[in-house]
Amino acid sequence: MMLAIENLSCTRGERRLFSGVGFTLGAGEWLHVQGENGAGKTTLMRALVGLSPAESGAIRWRGEPAPSSEFRGELLYLGHHAAVKEELTPLENLRLAASLDGITLDERTLLAALIRLGLRGREDLPVRVLSAGQKRRVLLARLLTRPAKLWVLDEAFNALDVKAVQLLGELIAEHLANGGMAVLTSHQPLPVPGGKALVL
Repeated sequence: MMLAIENLSCTRGERRLFSGVGFTLGAGEWLHVQGENGAGKTTLMRALVGLSPAESGAIRWRGEPAPSSEFRGELLYLGHHAAVKEELTPLENLRLAASLDGITLDERTLLAALIRLGLRGREDLPVRVLSAGQKRRVLLARLLTRPAKLWVLDEAFNALDVKAVQLLGELIAEHLANGGMAVLTSHQPLPVPGGKALVL
């Protein structure tokens, strides 16, 4: 297995959010993390990617402790907030994200990603004038421009209309078919065809 989580636990303040969490993921597998608001889903995701320390337990990537530089290089984490810069355009946001990832992409590739996410005609508008769902699409365009083996997506389906939900499901399915893995949180059933699904 490429990703192994062993006996993970986390406490916020005096409240134990979760304990004894463990799972493994291999190529073509994905995990659906379920739970009510405040159950600790986001905390688990942030611990998984190394943004919040876990109280106990181990995270291993390819058999080695994570997070590591190799793990970060093969990871794409998208949080539940649409982390895009409002004053920039979708194209500029995507170009900036690629630059921060150390990736050089031509404009044709960036535009193709935005168009596939349904943003044709909005590539050069300031993000601040876009709807919540369109802002989410700008963020999700990174799925097409950031090479990563593991996708960790926290509430990625939020604010999306029916068509966009279906599209995101297709993108995840393609990722899994190509040997990728995904960890997803959502309050709704996930339309991800294919791959081996685990539920936590």
